This record gives sequence, structure tokens and C-alpha cells, in this order.
Amino acid sequence: MELSGKIVLVTGGSRGIGKAIVFKCAHEGAKVYFTYLGSQTKAEEIIRELQSKGIQVGAFQADASDFQRAQEVVEEIVKSEQRLDVLINNAGITKDNLLLRLTEEQWDFVIDNNLKSAFNYCKAAIKPMLKQRNGIIINMGSVVGVSGNAGQANYAASKAGLIGLSKSIAKELGSRNIRCNVVAPGFIQTEMTENLPEQELQKWLSDIPLNRPGQVDDIANICVFLASDKASYITGQVIQVDGGMNM
Repeated sequence: MELSGKIVLVTGGSRGIGKAIVFKCAHEGAKVYFTYLGSQTKAEEIIRELQSKGIQVGAFQADASDFQRAQEVVEEIVKSEQRLDVLINNAGITKDNLLLRLTEEQWDFVIDNNLKSAFNYCKAAIKPMLKQRNGIIINMGSVVGVSGNAGQANYAASKAGLIGLSKSIAKELGSRNIRCNVVAPGFIQTEMTENLPEQELQKWLSDIPLNRPGQVDDIANICVFLASDKASYITGQVIQVDGGMNM
């Protein structure tokens, strides 16, 4: 198994891409902890399902934008496991609007939940990783953070910021054997995209050379690879998983 014995923390792990990452990492031998905000029922379902298969998993209710809570979550994991090998910053939200109508509250909310949250957990996680002289950080970006998108200035800015943050971490901590990369999904089929009008769905598909949406496991698979020893010489990179949408 690719992640046998590794301790992994996934933020925003109770649904969608985050849930797929939790399951994939767990089935690859990792002991996985994940955070969730309001989806306690979903979090409990994940724990029951994995524990029924003899897989150890833990969850923390946490607002990813809360700096102090991030410190507490990481400290609890390290206290229990004596280490933290992999951090996957997946927590994030959207509040789309045209720039002319975008409110300060919408801007701050997205930046706090997408960019500041990653800073919070990176800041907390690098302490044990520096002590271990080993660690892996994966930040969940987006093709929108590379190319921009009308009506998503706040979201695009937050995801572009993640790229700068990740490259800086890679340069700053590479000598301590800490790797940091960005996974940038394209159009991925999740609960949020299921209710898209057919016309809008076809518009998205027309921009994808593979002519189909991605699946959550497409993202989970690349996260497992980046977290594994097979990716030991990869850092500071933006891995686009988008079916060729953004070339």
C-alpha cells in the first residue's frame, strides 16, 4: 500500500473531493484524520464505514479559517501519534459574483476559507514536520487559480494565492525534506455540479478535450501519488487534473 503507516490530515474531508481523499488514503494504508465544519452526520457516516472495515480514522469539527483551532487539531494529532506525515488542505468554498457586485464580505469569506485556512494548517503542521525532518503538504488549488474566471475574482485570487504560498513553502523548507505541491482540479463531478442546467454543463464539456467531467477519485489518486514515496523528487509544482481544459 502506497501510504502504509503514514499519518494524514485532510481538511474539509466530509464530502466531495475531500471525502474521496480520506477514503483513498485510508485504503492505501494511512491513518487518516479529517476536519469538517457543519456536516457532523456525514463525518460520522465516514467513520462508521471505515471502522467497519478495520480502518482507523478520526475527525475534528473545525472551522478551517480559525487559526487557533488549526493549532489545536494538529497538536491533538501529534500528541496521539507522535508525528504528522501528510497535510492535505482541501477545505474551501465559493461565493461567486461579478466584480462590480462582489461585496467585501464575499471577498473576505472566500479568502479566509480558501487561503487563510491553508496558511493556518501549514503553519501548524510544519512544526512537527521540521522536528521529523520530513513532511508532505498538498494544497487544493483550481484551474481557475491558473487562468482566472469571470465572476470568480475572489475564488481565483484565493487559489492563485495558494500557488504562491505553496511554491514559497517548497523553497523555504525543501532543505528540511518537506515537500509542498498544488493539485489544481478542473471540472469535477460532485454534489455541487449535479444540479447544473444542461446548457451550462455542455458549455463546460465543450472546453474539455476529453469531453467529460472528472471524478473525485481522479483528484484523490493524484493526492495519494504526491503523498507517496514515488513522488519524493516532486515539489513546488502545480499539477492540473482537468482533462486538458487549461493547456
